Amino acid sequence: MLKQPNKVFTITSHQSSVTSHQSPVISHQSSVTSHQSPVTSHQSPVINIMNEQIYTNYRLQLPDQELLGTLVVRDGLIADIQPGIVSYGQNGQGDYLLPGLIELHTDNLERCMSPRPGIRWPLEAAAVYHDRDLASAGITTVCDAIAIGDVAAGSPRLTNYAPMIDVISQRQAAGRFCVEHRLHLRCELAFDKVYEITAQYADHPLLSMISLMDHTPGQRQFTRLDKFKEYYMGKHGVTPDKIDEFIIIRQQQQQIYAQKNRMALVELTKAKGISLASHDDATVEHVQEAVQDGVVLAEFPTTLEAAKAAHSLGLQVLMGAPNLVLGGSHSGNVSAMELVLHNLVDVISSDYVPQSLLQSIWIIAHKTGKPIYQAMQLFTSNPAKAINVFCDRGSLEVGKRADAIAVHDDGIIPRLSATICRGNRIS
Repeated sequence: MLKQPNKVFTITSHQSSVTSHQSPVISHQSSVTSHQSPVTSHQSPVINIMNEQIYTNYRLQLPDQELLGTLVVRDGLIADIQPGIVSYGQNGQGDYLLPGLIELHTDNLERCMSPRPGIRWPLEAAAVYHDRDLASAGITTVCDAIAIGDVAAGSPRLTNYAPMIDVISQRQAAGRFCVEHRLHLRCELAFDKVYEITAQYADHPLLSMISLMDHTPGQRQFTRLDKFKEYYMGKHGVTPDKIDEFIIIRQQQQQIYAQKNRMALVELTKAKGISLASHDDATVEHVQEAVQDGVVLAEFPTTLEAAKAAHSLGLQVLMGAPNLVLGGSHSGNVSAMELVLHNLVDVISSDYVPQSLLQSIWIIAHKTGKPIYQAMQLFTSNPAKAINVFCDRGSLEVGKRADAIAVHDDGIIPRLSATICRGNRIS
């Protein structure tokens, strides 16, 4: 029974009502079937008594079903979930209520720092913009992907990592972010100092993941040299007369440093208990090496062969939401949707477009015929499990953090109407 002080309200549904002598029913068994329509009514004010919020007449996306009902938040946690609709609180008018999205690999902060080539935005402001981008995309927990090293000499990534980590750490500790920020260190194996730098952050309280990168031309993401040339000439300004020399130097550095750095980083993650990811696996041999190294997540496998091997060997597979929205890979690699249709994808990342996450849930649901509560697992519960936080977030369940998003679906593009983090509306 949902109560206000000195009053008892009846929860009405299409099937039954809860009267004053009945105990609360928290059910993951009964559901509203597809022929039933949500009850619409005038918008009521949100009830916030003793730090309590009530969200009613929402299509609640629970771990194993959709339920038209009411969710109660108390002191930042989910306190109650019931079927039926009450006459007070935030009336969702039949919109969706999902768990907050969890992002494991985004370099959106880099984009906010350098919105155009050669432009350096003030870092504090860029961090705020980045945080607001995430909140407005429905992301409530993020692993900010910070590059340690790069294959391009003179790249800002060679010096940006320390101030980026500092600003994230300081703002998170001071409570000046809307969403919860964690760290994901992207380690470029062909960079000579990658282990030395990464080891300095091994005990950082926000560090949740390390990934092993190798963007050497001629393999993994850039098997096709024409795609490598197109990318580095376009994004990094390498001139046509220098690109061939650039490729040779990058390949030489990989031969010198990559294997040594890989072995050292693997031992570091094992010793510190840090989740380890591989990146751009292209062959069965790449995947087998990842498994031997203790990898738990295969990011962006570039071929169907590699994705199948990763899944068969127990790795979670992460693919990009931009790939889903655009219908293919900008690097000419395997389509994310092809892997989804083969049931080979466990986690979706927004990569470089935060807003692409929400749209991708609906794209997957429409393409596969899965209900939203199943399609969303790639964006909520599965990434939570990958960084060991599913105990307190990643699903709408009593006792978990009140991280949620309200979504209106007009049949064209789903629209976020609210983002709630620890019970507080942040967007």
